Amino acid sequence: MMVSEKQIILRILVGAILGGVIGFERERHDQPAGLRTHMILVIGATLAMILSVNLGHIYARENLPFDPARLAAQVISGIGFLGAGAILRYGNNVKGLTTATSLWTMAIVGLAVGAGYYLVSVVATALMLGVLSLLHVIENRYVRTSVARFIQIEAEYRKGLVKTVRKIIFDHAEKMLSFNAQKNIKNFRLHIQALARFANDEPLEELIDSLYEIDGVDSIKIE
Repeated sequence: MMVSEKQIILRILVGAILGGVIGFERERHDQPAGLRTHMILVIGATLAMILSVNLGHIYARENLPFDPARLAAQVISGIGFLGAGAILRYGNNVKGLTTATSLWTMAIVGLAVGAGYYLVSVVATALMLGVLSLLHVIENRYVRTSVARFIQIEAEYRKGLVKTVRKIIFDHAEKMLSFNAQKNIKNFRLHIQALARFANDEPLEELIDSLYEIDGVDSIKIE
């Protein structure tokens, strides 16, 4: 049976609400794909599924070959470009993987809504919300007790500066993962890059203040 116009509107509204639930959670954590992105994504996926169902009935009536799953399959594979756009690299840290997977999963939730599986879609969305919010707290408290930070420092070169910077970072970090210093001979500038692992509760303000107290340091960037 073809999906009626009333059912289409209802399914689009349900899809938009479910997408908004996950999008709101992502928005609260300042992720690149937030409320609007998730809502529009699920609306589009819902429409694609409805179109697949209705076209399947139309072609079946006219005895023409048509695979109703073809459009849905294209949504699942095509969502990859949105997921890739949500993944960002900050120095040696990669962020956005969770948001990319939430986009992909919500696209499938939209397909499920479009096919009329309301209860399954609601349960899947609730489960995702629990994974994103509850497990995020558990991870930060018990699993991910430290985080890697990428530090960049621009300074005017002077003797002993590199050693001082290394010692300050080492004193504040749990572990130094890498340290690199590049000197520009022409203008006597120094560019330092360091990757270190810090405890989640380590106040970076103290590290920044200590680094700025070093004579010659002009700028500090921590990611």
